[in-house]
This record gives sequence, C-alpha cells and structure tokens, in this order.
Amino acid sequence: MVPIHKVGKTMETMEETTAVSEGSVPHITLLASGGGQRAAVGLMGSLYQMEKDGLLDSLLYLGGVSGSTWSMSSIYDDPQWSTSMDKAVSRLSGPGVKLEDALAWLGERAKEEHFSLSDIWGVLTSAGIMKQMNKRHLSDEASRNATNPYPIYNAIEKHCFSHGPTEGKWFEVSPHEAGFTDLGFFIETSLLGSKFENGELLEKKPEMDMIKLQGVLGSAMAHEDTIRGLVPPWLNVSGHVDGAAEDYLRVYNALEKLVALTRSTIKDPEALSDLDELQQILGDKLKHNESAWLEPEGSEQRRSVFQQSSEELLASVATWSESLKDGAFKTHVSLLTKKVLPKIMTWEWGTTRNFLFQYQDSVVPTCLQSHERFHLIDAGLMINAPYPSFLGEKRDIDLIIAPEYSAGTMFETLTFARDYAAEMQKPFPQIDDRILQERDWPKDCYVFEGKENEASIVYMPLFNRRNCKDAEEVKAKMEEFSTFQGPFSQEKMEFVMETAKANMKNNKETLLEQIHKAVLHRQRKS
Repeated sequence: MVPIHKVGKTMETMEETTAVSEGSVPHITLLASGGGQRAAVGLMGSLYQMEKDGLLDSLLYLGGVSGSTWSMSSIYDDPQWSTSMDKAVSRLSGPGVKLEDALAWLGERAKEEHFSLSDIWGVLTSAGIMKQMNKRHLSDEASRNATNPYPIYNAIEKHCFSHGPTEGKWFEVSPHEAGFTDLGFFIETSLLGSKFENGELLEKKPEMDMIKLQGVLGSAMAHEDTIRGLVPPWLNVSGHVDGAAEDYLRVYNALEKLVALTRSTIKDPEALSDLDELQQILGDKLKHNESAWLEPEGSEQRRSVFQQSSEELLASVATWSESLKDGAFKTHVSLLTKKVLPKIMTWEWGTTRNFLFQYQDSVVPTCLQSHERFHLIDAGLMINAPYPSFLGEKRDIDLIIAPEYSAGTMFETLTFARDYAAEMQKPFPQIDDRILQERDWPKDCYVFEGKENEASIVYMPLFNRRNCKDAEEVKAKMEEFSTFQGPFSQEKMEFVMETAKANMKNNKETLLEQIHKAVLHRQRKS
C-alpha cells in the first residue's frame, strides 16, 4: 500500500459502518469554535443539552478547533459518550491530575526527538483544565462502531500559514487519516510523525497520544499575532512593540501561563505560596525600569536590551526554583524548568515529521515539499471554527450547527469562512451583511439557509440578547471569561456550562426544523 493517498478514504470507511449510504440520512455536523477554556466548557454544555433534548444522535460529525478540541479529546475517551454526557461533564469538577503524574509524562516526552512547547501546553491543559491524562491514540477510535459523531480535529501548518498558499494551510486529523484538507493528501493517522521521503515510508514512529495532540491543536500562543494581542497596556504604544519586544513578551506570557496551569495541579499551601512568589517576581521583572524599554534606538541595540531582559526572566525562574525547600515540589519544578526554559527561548511548537517532504507532485507547495519537518499549530489563528474541513464534496454536508464561543468580533468566523469558500470555490450559503451591524449585541440564533449544494448554517453566539441586557454586558462577559487566563473557578465553569445549555434548549425548535429540512435536502440530492 502507498502510505500517502488522496482524499476519500474516511468516507468509504464510514459508509461501511454507518447509514451514510442510505439516501435519507442527512449529513449534519456540529462545528465547535475555539476560545480556550470558554470553548472547552461551552462545548460540553452544548452537547449535554443536545443529548437531553434527543438531538445529539442527528449528528454525523463533530468538528473542533483550539479549545473545543480539548473537550473532544476528553469525551471520546468513552466509546459510548453520546448516550450519556453526565460522566463527561462531572469530570470537569473532579479531583484533577497530580503534578507528579503530569511531569512523569512530560519527562518521557522530553526524551523524544521532536519535544516542543506543544508537549508542555498539552500536559498542562490536560491536567489543569480537562482534569484528565488521556494517553490513548486517536487511531484507536478507527475500529470503534459508529455510535458517536465522527470526530474531525483541525490544525494549520505554521510555515505555510505565514508564507504559503491557502491549499497548504489547513490540516485535519480523524481516527482514520491525517492530512491537508485542500491539497487532498493524507496518511493513516497512526503514521503521523513517521519519517517519509518522496511519498515512501522510511521509518515508522510511535503515534502521538491525545495529550500531545491536545497541545498541538490548542497552541494559539505559538503564533506572533497572539503574542501581539497580549501586550501589557503600558507597552501598547505605537511603534514600540516590534519583533524584539514580541520575543520578550512571548517568554513572559509563556512563563505566566505555565505558573497558572501549574497552580491548578497542586493543593499544598506552601507550594501555592511559592508560586505566588514566582508570579510576583515575573510581574516585577516585566515592569522593571519601564522607561528603558522605550529609549533604545536602532534594531540591534533594542534587540540586545530585550534579549538581556529575556535571559534575566529565565534566570530569575531558575534562581527561584533553586531556592525552594528540598522536597517533592522542588524536584518536580526543577524538572519542569529544566525541560521548559530552553524550549521557551527557541519557541518551538508542534514539530512533526513532514510526510510530504520531497513528494514529487506539482500541487505540493514549496513550503511543504522542501522541509523535512512541519509545525502544526492552532487552526483558530486562521479561522476559529473548522469550516474548511466541512465545505465541499468530501463530506457533502446538509446542515452545520455552529455554537460560537470565540472571542473575536462576532460573525468573524462566518465571514472568514465565506471568504475562504469563495477563494477555494466551495459552496457557502448567502450571508446578509446587514446582520454584521448586530455584532456587538447579537441574537442567540441565526439561520443561513443553503441552496442546492450549500449547507445551511445555524449560528449560535454564546453571549447574546437573550442572556445579556445590552452590548456592554456582552463585552463584560467576554472579558470576564477571556481566552487567555488561568483555569476557571468552579463558579465560572458552571456559568459557561449553563449558558451554553440554555442556548441549545432555547433554540430546540429551530434546530428540529432545520434537521427536518436537512432530511429533505438530502433526499433531493439522492
């Protein structure tokens, strides 16, 4: 068998195990947006309510990006999850994962050739947010019977995203295959990370587990645009946040998130106090001699200042680590700093062997063909909902249910998807631009009906006119539940969960109507 194959294998496999081939069965997908823990918890709430309302079994697919994939990786651990969401929801409030278990996994990954910040981000989000160390492999699900919606996880390739054609950007991973959606080149998922050259498998490597995959899929911090959005107010001055400043800020923000996620895995009061001290040290370093940051002129001098500042930050963490009292916490922290700090300096994310390296086909762009490795990162940086994997003939979707958890401008995922569809000549329903005037205070549900080969879309903003009295309250809620913050408190988690449940419950009749129309749409196609 040739390891690299063209598009289509997944659908053939699914038709052997599901009723897809029956003409009246509509192709319905839920596309969960990104949005960090807000999206992870929101998706849990949406699926929970759909199950209670008898709507979940209408889904053929479940697609996610960024934070929503964290929930997907968790719920699919249970082969029967779609028949009872209670277990998955209760896990979010469970005891969590011990720091030593998380670091044991990290220690094993650190021995591997392509250890990167995605491993670190994956273990900390798994342990600190999803409260689960899920070591299974995605390809294990290929042999399961199809009682659950078929999962499609999504990423983008970092180099092509910045410097290549659209066809080389979007990457999807399912239990059966992994590859580039628009190029149409795929390999079996179990081979992702193995060594290829010119389409031939040279060396099979172990498949990444769901912990690492979770880190790859939710790694928004890997891209410079995200770091630019996390600039502290006192530095947010036009002309002062250049590449040199961003290098420093990515180090600072990575350390800050590391502290917050580590905090969520420990309960010892003394260790928590030690983390408070480290957080104070980091804050003091960031604000130290602010005027000096703005004075240097000339890129070399400026870069030198920020390089020195980055080194001082990392040195302060190392000094803090060494000053801890001997014991289990110091041992664990020392391992973490030893493995993490060098990767923060090199800023390496999602490193994976490239199965299209030297592949002889004119449609493969140079940004993929010429590199032995590629870097998979958070797809939300391109479109914060997984539309690219579900537009066009491959999955031939009749209805898209799109709960919106993302923090960007409302309707942005829709308009970005529309622009992508136009560029790639894929069908997409008409969107009346007049609705964009409602972006600051949207309704709780919009329906964009497709014609002929277009899927219909039910679009459902998390915070909306039904649960917020005005635009200011929507804005306040998005700030309170912002994407880049430490793990939610139990109270915050329950609020997002209940809000997402209510959105689904309130629009049950609309969903039932659109599901019925999807059945008719499928019959007309048959």
